[in-house]
Amino acid sequence: MTADSTSFRTAVPATRDRNLSTDIGLLILRVVFGLLFAAHGTQKLFGWFDGPGLAANNAGFDQMGFNPGGFFGTLAGLSELVGGLLLALGALSPLGAAIVLGTTIVIIDTTFSGGLLTGQGYETGLLFATVAATLAFTGPGRFSVDHNGPWARGGVVWGAIAVAAAVVAAVLTLILESAL
Repeated sequence: MTADSTSFRTAVPATRDRNLSTDIGLLILRVVFGLLFAAHGTQKLFGWFDGPGLAANNAGFDQMGFNPGGFFGTLAGLSELVGGLLLALGALSPLGAAIVLGTTIVIIDTTFSGGLLTGQGYETGLLFATVAATLAFTGPGRFSVDHNGPWARGGVVWGAIAVAAAVVAAVLTLILESAL
């Protein structure tokens, strides 16, 4: 009994430290990734951070074959901004992860012909998709808007729902890109 009591007392602080470090790691990942992703959206929408701005962004989407470019360019910018901010805040995390993942699936499709490690390919999109999918399954952690809220969601079921929603949204976007 003494061995069990001692082992329990030493295991609990270690578990607490591991949980705290996981939550701190998720906070760092969410804030840095989410804000960088949102910054890409502000480049497209507002021309911030040396971005093209909405008119040039939408013209670029026209050139890439997205028809109408204005719709898809604006949708991409809004998705990057809103999805990134939701992840950074840890608010409605499965939705934020689904928005970012759906957007990155389209990025991967658009850049796939450039190859993986060429600088012009889909490596960045794949990295972004990996982070979004990971956050869909882990949830935002303790240091988030979602923490302890009745809307807080995470785990296998919500991760799978977020991934499925992202795949459906991305596939519909790719089907509609030239059909509208």
